[in-house]
Amino acid sequence: MRNIKKLLILSFILVTQLVSAQILTKEDSLNAGLVRSSNPTVISGYGNVRYQRNFTNQESMMNVDRIVLFVGHRFNKRISFFSELEIEDCKVAGGELGGEFAMEQAFLKFDLNSNNYISTGLFIPRVGIINENHLPTTFNGNERPFVENYIIPATWREIGVGYYGTSTKIPGLNYSASLMNGLDASAFTKGDGIRGGRYEGRNANANALAANAAILYYRGGLRFQISGYYGGSTGISKFASDSTGLKNGAFSNPVSLFESNIQYRIHGFTFKALAAYVHINNAYGINIAYKNDTPESIFGAYGELGYNFFHKTDKNLTLFARYENLNMNMKLPSNVVRDETINRQYLVSGITFQPHKGVSIKFDYYCLLTGASSSTPSKPVYNQQKIINLGVGYSF
Repeated sequence: MRNIKKLLILSFILVTQLVSAQILTKEDSLNAGLVRSSNPTVISGYGNVRYQRNFTNQESMMNVDRIVLFVGHRFNKRISFFSELEIEDCKVAGGELGGEFAMEQAFLKFDLNSNNYISTGLFIPRVGIINENHLPTTFNGNERPFVENYIIPATWREIGVGYYGTSTKIPGLNYSASLMNGLDASAFTKGDGIRGGRYEGRNANANALAANAAILYYRGGLRFQISGYYGGSTGISKFASDSTGLKNGAFSNPVSLFESNIQYRIHGFTFKALAAYVHINNAYGINIAYKNDTPESIFGAYGELGYNFFHKTDKNLTLFARYENLNMNMKLPSNVVRDETINRQYLVSGITFQPHKGVSIKFDYYCLLTGASSSTPSKPVYNQQKIINLGVGYSF
């Protein structure tokens, strides 16, 4: 009987690993309901440190990209708390504090049954690959894919409520829907898409709301997802609406985001691809109000191929290559001047070594290509840059 229990527990862990498609950390264990101890409080975390050399402009830097501490607690078999405290690009020395010091997650999870749950608080919506699975030990390269930084602004978190479910009729089919605060169009910046418009749980304007939905499917080594986002970007008062000329309301001057991604693993080979499209309604009016060169639509996509030479062991030695294309000027309103220098292509290649599933040693080289400048800049603009990264990452 004891052996049967062990077998059932092992089987459940293996299934959970397949479903989560990431390392089974203590955080994942709590999320899957595997915490069974006298102390239901869990401490976990992740982080990475990186050296970068830009051969084009002859600059080098070292950076602690992020250090994240996870604290979770299971109140009972149905209610759990999740939190992540992040220090990103942060310097703490001699009383000086810089960079970002923020909550990455802080939400309650209510298990309705074994297939459905509700999350409420500051949480990460299901959009793209990296947004939910952003541990440095789960992706190749020292930097997260650029499409999932500037088109899908990972790590994207907002305050709201989300429902997550797993189909009992179609194995591997998962779905989710959430409602959260919207974006801040006044913080959109040229070349960064909607990234600057995230509130990230800080004094979020709840006059603007947003909805997100996703369908996620697993089968063997296949993982496929489609997701969409629709939300207001100007949750301003009636008075502010009159002064800026922008409409107010829950879904006023909406932003739409659609993405699809696929991952596949077989015999050591890994393939992943993602495409994302963003449309900003009334970009013309937003530019009149805020003068921030907001585009009407942007598009980005990438594809990556890798091979793990140690795929028959519990270690990882992956050689990979990735191509990314970011069109930040896909469609512009008439009051924005086209700037080809913010359109970018990345050719990234490198190697990832994991002596343990929670530790990564990474080297990557990439070439950044941008469009030519249409004017004479005040300082040199390099349309092609060659950069290397060397770093380490961990998760536990």
